[in-house]
Amino acid sequence: MAKRDHIVVGLDIGTTKICAIVAEVTEEGMVNIIGVGSSPSRGLRKGVVVNIESTVESIKRAVDEAELMAAVQIESVYTGIAGSHISGENSTGVVALKKEEVTCDDVQRAIEAARMMAVTPQDRRILHVLPREFMVDDQDGIRDPLGMSGTRLEVDVHIITGAVTSAQNIIKSVNRAGLDVVDMVLQPLASSEAVLSPEERELGVAMVDLGGGTTDLAIFVEGSIRHTAVLPIGGQHLSTDLAIGLRTPQAEAEKIKIRHGVALAEMVKENEKVEVPSVGERPARTVSRKDLAEIIEPRVEEMFDLVRREIVRTGYEAMLAAGVVITGGTSMLDRMPEAAERVLDLPVRRGVPNGVGGLRDIVSSPMYATGVGLILHARHHADELETAGLRHGRPLGRVFARMRSWMFEFF
Repeated sequence: MAKRDHIVVGLDIGTTKICAIVAEVTEEGMVNIIGVGSSPSRGLRKGVVVNIESTVESIKRAVDEAELMAAVQIESVYTGIAGSHISGENSTGVVALKKEEVTCDDVQRAIEAARMMAVTPQDRRILHVLPREFMVDDQDGIRDPLGMSGTRLEVDVHIITGAVTSAQNIIKSVNRAGLDVVDMVLQPLASSEAVLSPEERELGVAMVDLGGGTTDLAIFVEGSIRHTAVLPIGGQHLSTDLAIGLRTPQAEAEKIKIRHGVALAEMVKENEKVEVPSVGERPARTVSRKDLAEIIEPRVEEMFDLVRREIVRTGYEAMLAAGVVITGGTSMLDRMPEAAERVLDLPVRRGVPNGVGGLRDIVSSPMYATGVGLILHARHHADELETAGLRHGRPLGRVFARMRSWMFEFF
């Protein structure tokens, strides 16, 4: 059998599903999907682990399915982190240049200075320090300052922090499933890696990942990250509204949402009917699809109104020339882009993962955006993949250190 290229695994631990995606990274840097596994998530609420044992079992089921398809043994994964505990802030760092031109050491010192300027409470940890732009002496708007002449280097960074306990519980769940966490990535950044084009990042774009428990936002302007946020609303709220409004079990409401849900009631014909199971021994009922849409539409409007307010709060609403890209499982709801355009007053498209080969048809759905993004993130660290497969256990502090180290990942 021919020697396989580097094997990397992205593990998307979501509120409603856990997905494992296995890929080969070739020596040329190509990413080929060779296996996918998914399992209902039974241990998270709004992106945060609330039951470790249930989460471990869900992880094992997804990984076992992916191993079977890919015919490999999974030992280490790249995983994501989200939840309402995530927050972002901006900071600056300034250093004097040791020589007459900027070196890698100068860049790292400036970024470290910016990190030290940020005040982090004891129960929170810095997850990512993402450079937005550099300034050498009086010249601003610099993306890569290496080799430039000057006496003073300043960097403007976006710092993402999260609750230490939430990250610990994710890593603990993965470890108990018999896997090593190579790296942890903020989920909206991973999704952005999979669904945004370089042109959109340059023009200005907002990526909105509509998950089951949270809605993740990442704003890019002039090619670099400008703002991130995690909003505590997602597709589960739509299902709950349907369960209450139709008096049907939550599991049945979820199925009805997926099969018959519409984000805009005016797009539904009056004569379309849907059978709705009742609670207990009561007989099923028939309701119009328009009634379903009238339950869903107000919550969808609320979801995008929260996104709109967050964009306005940052002051970037006039700089999003490329509009908005929605992704994630909830974005697959019928007429969701049109509903988003109505509230946000910006052009909206539904984003699907790209940049991969192999079994790409299997993952060409918005629900796999984070998982594919984690794989693409892993490609940037191909030099570390030789040792990443060892089951040696990676302490929490080392994972955080690695998360802080990728300077130009989304710049």
